[in-house]
Amino acid sequence: MPENLPETLGALVESGYKSRSVKEEIRSNLVQRISDDLEVFPGIVGFDQSVIPQIQNAILAGQDIILLGERGQAKSRIIRLMVDLLDEHIPFIKGSEINDDPFHPISQYGIEILAEDKNDTKLSWLSREERYSEKLATPDVSVADLIGEIDPIKVAEGRYLSDALAIHYGMIPRTNRGLFCINELPDLTERIQVSLFNLMQERDVQIKGHQVRLPLDMIIVATANPEDYTNRGRIITPLKDRYGAQIRTHYPAEVSQEMEIVKQEYKKFSDSDKLVKTPEFMKDIIGEITHLARRSPEINQRSGVSLRVSISNFETMIGQSFRRSLATHSVSSPRISDLSYLIASTIGKVELETVEEGLETKIIGDIVDRAISNVFAKYTEPDEFDFLLGKFEEGLTIKSGSSISDDEYLEAIKDSETLQEKLISMCNPMTGSSAIISALEFTLEGLYLGSKLSKNSQNSTAKYSI
Repeated sequence: MPENLPETLGALVESGYKSRSVKEEIRSNLVQRISDDLEVFPGIVGFDQSVIPQIQNAILAGQDIILLGERGQAKSRIIRLMVDLLDEHIPFIKGSEINDDPFHPISQYGIEILAEDKNDTKLSWLSREERYSEKLATPDVSVADLIGEIDPIKVAEGRYLSDALAIHYGMIPRTNRGLFCINELPDLTERIQVSLFNLMQERDVQIKGHQVRLPLDMIIVATANPEDYTNRGRIITPLKDRYGAQIRTHYPAEVSQEMEIVKQEYKKFSDSDKLVKTPEFMKDIIGEITHLARRSPEINQRSGVSLRVSISNFETMIGQSFRRSLATHSVSSPRISDLSYLIASTIGKVELETVEEGLETKIIGDIVDRAISNVFAKYTEPDEFDFLLGKFEEGLTIKSGSSISDDEYLEAIKDSETLQEKLISMCNPMTGSSAIISALEFTLEGLYLGSKLSKNSQNSTAKYSI
């Protein structure tokens, strides 16, 4: 909290502070950011030409917003970033449960304190973080949770039931002059959604049959998953009508965007970061797996394939490579043979169309193979490794596996400087034997999937030959 903030209404007036509504406030700060050419939603990737302009338009129009989209499309993150558009601190009447504006109090408490103390009214200050509240919608959420109820303790202390001071306010009134988010809005029962009508339109609330006029000043945002409309609930039409903008989110359109997000979000550990060096083609394979899954007819697309699939798969791949580093006491790079461990991090995050037991591993394995093949085609020319195929025709065989040592791989290719140069160029700018071996496995598997080599798999190892 900054020092020297006014502590009374009189001092606040002398400071020249002007009160404004939260929508005016957030709109003005957005206008300033856009004018200064500053990033409005830092860390949000792939929405620059779609979602973000629509959100900005809604804010500039002073509208409440529903973000509609599948799992893992950054809906909650975007809403939390909207908090940064609020002023750093705002004053409210000290002791007010609903953050009464000292210039325009709306609660009975605030009105009485202001009438009694006038310019001596004591103030407290709210930070922008304290002005955000969110509620995960579940069927057991009650009107009391969101709006409020009569507090029996206050009644026992002598308050009348009709007295506004007998009310225990819910989450929404307590977020007055801030940003309130309802996550997974369709999960609210229709009865509870009806209770939001007045709040959304007239900005007043009713508690236990008492007409409590509270012209709340707030922005109300919500998230929803289209799947929820059929599986668990729906947003009733009158409530949907009260939201100014319904904005559809989406998954990243490009693998590069996907991996940029993964780079931001995956769990980082200093020890593994030092010992694991990941070539770009291995990162691309992780992104390609997710993108292929989103187009696969064998995966339920209504449920979506979240970004969390890419994040978990990348973390698993790093973890496996780090485990090898610990065993060999050396730097390691992820290999194609490590990708078999991705089954565990993928299978729980996708919903398959088939109900047949045992097909999950095969379906995911096929997607991984297609991803390797697609990325290999991007990194190589069709006849680029004909010279290597010639060596296989002369009797070369190479054994691969996640536990095979770097030295064993290097021994197999020591006589081919051309191959080593090509592998090094594939890893560029990375250097070192671990990266070369990663590129070698990538090349061998790419040639195999292109039907140019054969592969004999046995337990955790494989042998490539003609």
